[in-house]
Amino acid sequence: MNTRKWLVIAVPFLLLLAFAWTYIPQKVVSIEPANVSKIAVFDENSMKLMEITKKKDINHLVDNLNKVTLQKGTPSIGYIKFSYRTVFFDDEGKEIKDLTINSRDTIKYKGFFYRSEDHLIDYDYIEELVSK
Repeated sequence: MNTRKWLVIAVPFLLLLAFAWTYIPQKVVSIEPANVSKIAVFDENSMKLMEITKKKDINHLVDNLNKVTLQKGTPSIGYIKFSYRTVFFDDEGKEIKDLTINSRDTIKYKGFFYRSEDHLIDYDYIEELVSK
């Protein structure tokens, strides 16, 4: 009977702890720039798809996103509008990471909004690339 009581207490506690762990600020993007061959950016406002293949631009964007520590926030279920859906691809054309950049301090990733805790996302740089 003691084992059963222990399980009744421990299992919910461990589940709660695991869920809480996901809310610790984290690096959502930790990609080596050399592993990225292209970045596809879809601008929802203009319905324009831009493929970024210049190494200078890839390095800048990946380095910038690698520096940003993000805090998990509210669920993004039901939220339709976004700014830049951003997909990173490797040399073989396989998807490395898929996220949506909403603003200088907010991204949407795996069903949640994340807010920057330290560095800002270089949103102006992305806008400039997409507007070309």
